[in-house]
Amino acid sequence: MDNNKQSGWGAYKRLLSYVRQFWPALLLSITGFVLYALGQSAFAGLMQFLPAAFDATPEKAISYPLLDDYISLQTAADYRIFFPLAVGVIMLTRGVGSYLGGYYIVYVARNVVNRLRQDLFKHMLSLPGSFYNATRSGDLLSTITFNVEQVTGAATDALKVLVREGLTVVALLSYVFYLNWKLSMVFIFMSPFILVIVGVASRLFRKYSRRIQDSMGGVTHVSSEAIKGFQVVKAFGGRDYETSRFGKSSEYNLRQSLKLARVDEISTPIIQLLTFMAIALLFWFGLSPSIKGEMDTGTFLAYITAASLLAKPLRQLTQVNSKIQRGVAAAQSIFEIMETAAEIDQGSAEMINPRGLIEFRNLNFRYPGVEESTLSDINLRINPGETVALVGRSGAGKSTLANLLPRFVDAPLQQIFVDGVALEDYRLADLRKNIAVVNQHIVLFQDSVAGNIAYGDLADASAEAIEKAATTAHATEFINTLAEGMQTQIGEDGVNLSGGQRQRLALARAILKDAPILILDEATSALDTESERYIQDALETVMQGRTTLVIAHRLSTIEKADKIVVMDKGQIVETGTHTELLAKGGAYSQLYQLQFGGAHSSD
Repeated sequence: MDNNKQSGWGAYKRLLSYVRQFWPALLLSITGFVLYALGQSAFAGLMQFLPAAFDATPEKAISYPLLDDYISLQTAADYRIFFPLAVGVIMLTRGVGSYLGGYYIVYVARNVVNRLRQDLFKHMLSLPGSFYNATRSGDLLSTITFNVEQVTGAATDALKVLVREGLTVVALLSYVFYLNWKLSMVFIFMSPFILVIVGVASRLFRKYSRRIQDSMGGVTHVSSEAIKGFQVVKAFGGRDYETSRFGKSSEYNLRQSLKLARVDEISTPIIQLLTFMAIALLFWFGLSPSIKGEMDTGTFLAYITAASLLAKPLRQLTQVNSKIQRGVAAAQSIFEIMETAAEIDQGSAEMINPRGLIEFRNLNFRYPGVEESTLSDINLRINPGETVALVGRSGAGKSTLANLLPRFVDAPLQQIFVDGVALEDYRLADLRKNIAVVNQHIVLFQDSVAGNIAYGDLADASAEAIEKAATTAHATEFINTLAEGMQTQIGEDGVNLSGGQRQRLALARAILKDAPILILDEATSALDTESERYIQDALETVMQGRTTLVIAHRLSTIEKADKIVVMDKGQIVETGTHTELLAKGGAYSQLYQLQFGGAHSSD
């Protein structure tokens, strides 16, 4: 969804819809802010009594319809008692209202942002692989961190000011209209000018805020790449290049931030000027007998006080507009992701006693936005318990074919079948539950060794089962040397482990899953010769009774495969056993001779 497809107000309404489940706290907050706003109006009304207080004598009693039923003010002594008590009650009421309003609006807003962040993260994990392929990881990280923080500002401080000062403005305007509606028409006259300025500023705020968010995605992306690839940066002298890239992204962010600040600092004084022009006009018209009417000095003083008190909340409302618009722009980017369609999961079939029969029938596939087909006319049958190896040059389509099976990428309908059932007819969770994957690029988490082996659905595995999987993967040889054994923390992405150790943990994870279908994408690529020999022995044990799809370039590791499939430019060009393919003297034989002649091919 494009950001422009949903209006700013629509995004803000959707953001505020998260408030519904916290309505009791919101009600308390609004009640508190109503008390605060009434306190402001009451303070202005108190000014009405000042002239009478100065003129008060024992013989002169002043009548106030709103108070005569409750209190009698006749002497100067009465006023000396009344004013301190009134100010104290007003301040106490304002203080209680400010606390209730402020705390509970923050309570609501923080819960809303927490729920929004969780919903966003949960939805992101449900998105298809094509989304991640088309979106920079830095942009996604920036959305979760920076953009959500912008929403936090709009939903906490901004919402607090919006409600508190908005109610204060309503209360004060109601009071001045009550005192003299003719004089108060000055505010009505000025309001269109203020609304035009606010509208123009709001559009500019959103535009620059979106640019700031995009630039933060670039900053995050560049810094993430440089930090993760620090060894390459250092080894190839990339420091100046990465510094330049980061500087360009950061400077673009600076320029947009300054543009936003410029709009903010221009719009606020203009609105303040219009507000005080309105107050100046009040003095002009207020001194006109035809407009002032029967207002006495006290009433006029109360009126001017109330009108003057409008300046501060109006100023705060205009200043908070930039924060609200930043939050709206951030909400639009968040809702754009949340409206991206999740993985298609409309299947209902369950894998009951899966056998592991895999069939690719006339499979044709190409990635979105790519003109050439990645896979063409793939017809392949993998029988239950059979080990099939995919080999070929880089870009032949081997990894794509493997990724289609667990539906990391969605294939055309009715072209891939498992146990005779079309892939899309299975429930995603059920399908993936029965497929174990070991990728060439190992992913480990900042957790213990045991936590990385027993990950996700495997978290309930017993210590004995984890130990057995690690032993089968020949991982216990190094695990037992660690300070805390299975409970040793391995650092971010297993930074404290060698490449071979990381890969053996990934193998142990796949072994523990005990799935009927096993996909090994260069599963032994990071192992030394000795470790590889151990792992090959382990894999031969693990592969027994399982349908295994192996992607390998080290052809020596797949010589015992039941079937070797040679791919080139997205097509199957040869199929057979190691001995059969060597005897043919075709593509496989050429790859074999190249590799053992010293050449190296990588996918």
